[in-house]
Amino acid sequence: MGCKYDFDSVIDRRNTSSLKYDFAKERKNREDLLPLWVADMDFSLPSEVLNDITKRVNHGIFGYTDPMDDYYKIIQNWYKDQYGFEIQKDWILVTPGVVFALVLAIRAYTKEGDAVLIQQPVYYPFAECIVDNNRKLINNQLHYECGKYTIDFEDFEKKIVENKVKLFLLCNPHNPVGRVWTKQELLQLGKICIKHGVKIVADEIHADFVYGDRKHLVFASLSDEIKENCIICSSPSKTFNIAGLQISNILIPNKELHHLFQQEIGKVGYSQINTLGLIATKSVYTKGYEWYIELKEYLWNNYIFAKKFIDENIPGIKVVEPEGTYLLWLDCSGLGLTEEELEDVITNKAKLWLDGGAIFGKETGLFQRINYACPRSILEQALIQLKSAIKQ
Repeated sequence: MGCKYDFDSVIDRRNTSSLKYDFAKERKNREDLLPLWVADMDFSLPSEVLNDITKRVNHGIFGYTDPMDDYYKIIQNWYKDQYGFEIQKDWILVTPGVVFALVLAIRAYTKEGDAVLIQQPVYYPFAECIVDNNRKLINNQLHYECGKYTIDFEDFEKKIVENKVKLFLLCNPHNPVGRVWTKQELLQLGKICIKHGVKIVADEIHADFVYGDRKHLVFASLSDEIKENCIICSSPSKTFNIAGLQISNILIPNKELHHLFQQEIGKVGYSQINTLGLIATKSVYTKGYEWYIELKEYLWNNYIFAKKFIDENIPGIKVVEPEGTYLLWLDCSGLGLTEEELEDVITNKAKLWLDGGAIFGKETGLFQRINYACPRSILEQALIQLKSAIKQ
């Protein structure tokens, strides 16, 4: 069967105020870098969705907008169809982004000085949200061995008890290491947190990028007890590349936790949602499925291509196989370079803009994160530049 959608065409994103492409000078002090860093994709939305957005733009009026019943029904249908989990309308709170929601959760469920636990290496805004809100950052370092990451549950519980942790920020699928946590792992995390009165915020923004025979498990689906103790952060922004439209859906089944979170929304003065974000969300979840399925296959083939290239041409780098996400986590410790030397090779010799491992945690300075959600030709060019720089 042929492919309906084109993921190979290179679309020029420069001079569009693109964070990924237009800010190399400000952020990296040079303009000649090929960017594969921030987690957005270099693919256009399908015409079916663009038509809906264009129709709304042509209406010409962009006043205050709120979701109607059809919006909530569409979210419910996606959860039922994709994850086999039925959610209720009154669980859903709409925010302009998942990081925004993380901050609100920290403010709603902890007070200044309280301990919040994360599992590094992890998406770096987790740590920033905690520290910037004057909470105590506690790290349960993921265990890395033989190219795979696992959870140190003994340390997890010990850190909770010793620091009187109030909140745990879970990342699943995990960014950047690519793990899709198993049911057993998630249940064990949930059990420990409930035992010690720790609330859980699950960032599941990469839920739709799970590969092979694995399945994304919505954390709230694991048990009634866990459902009443967690907040689920979701968004179409990764799946359909609409981060710039500023919309996410936060699921909070517990009425008290829901109320506390809603109060924080009010305190920061956020009310009506982005008009085009609302339109795009409804459209992608009703008309974007076929595009999404082809995209996921394309991304997996990009991973296969990248792994083969690196294994054959850059033996000093080990690829951590992603079970989910579209992010490649590279162990560069075999190159024999310091963190500073590695950064110099990546930026100044390979002329690439990647995410250095140190921003995800102090113990992973010799790692790099590559976003492979781009046309194959861009990915190939980046890998060629990396190979050439390392050979120098």
